[in-house]
Amino acid sequence: MSVLQQVLANKEAEVLSAWIAEQASDRTLQKGGSKSDALKEQSAELLGALREGVQQGNGEDIQAPGWTRTREILTDISAHLIKRGLTPAEVATFVFSLKRPLFQLVQTATAKTPEVLANELWTTNQLLDRLGLFITEVALESREKTISRQQTEMLELSTPVVKLWDGILALPLIGTLDSERTQIVMENLLQEIVRTGAGLAIIDITGVPTVDTLVAQHLLKTVAAARLMGAECIISGIRPQIASTIVHLGVDLGDVSTKATLADAFAVALRKLHLMVARMPHSGTSTE
Repeated sequence: MSVLQQVLANKEAEVLSAWIAEQASDRTLQKGGSKSDALKEQSAELLGALREGVQQGNGEDIQAPGWTRTREILTDISAHLIKRGLTPAEVATFVFSLKRPLFQLVQTATAKTPEVLANELWTTNQLLDRLGLFITEVALESREKTISRQQTEMLELSTPVVKLWDGILALPLIGTLDSERTQIVMENLLQEIVRTGAGLAIIDITGVPTVDTLVAQHLLKTVAAARLMGAECIISGIRPQIASTIVHLGVDLGDVSTKATLADAFAVALRKLHLMVARMPHSGTSTE
């Protein structure tokens, strides 16, 4: 049995106590809630898993089956600390804060054998470095997933489908229209067409800064998808410079209706539904 195995087997409570004290004194981990009961419980679980991993697995390969529980606990701790606002680099300090308590106990156990001390410290350091890199990678993946989810949510919020009238929807677009956003635009529009039974949809591109061939293709895909659901589309917001660009690029919008403003497109939509807006007669009373 290695010295590290002996320390983890016989002095686990002492290691845990010293480690929690180390966490409490670390400013980075204080931000992550080092005094919380949840983190203390996870620290205790990790020490137990670390003991099992050292006994069962090779410390040079933490992807081995003997380290499965350790990896699972590190993944949970990473998620906890990321939610508390720590960066992936700061999350790694959680593992590295275990170095001092372990080094001190390993040093005490090998005080009379310097050659063993050097080897045990090196082995322990290498193991904790590997675990630190693992939790950093997990934290990076977690943060990337969070950022991706937030971006998707922002895209969904930035592409609302508005009901202008019974049977008439409006989809105001603001910003660049790329492939990912086009997919969200189509899904939102098609869902509303199904939900409301609308037969007309106005896609307003007044807020789209530029229209190139790719943007035009995305618009045509959205129009085609809406037609498959039985709805006709009108594209509004065709400014002079956009019209000139579309002609210059040779983009064929086919038989898609286009209008300069949303108001013009709405008027067309009303006529298609045989509706009209009329001014109400003045109903004021005379003062005479």
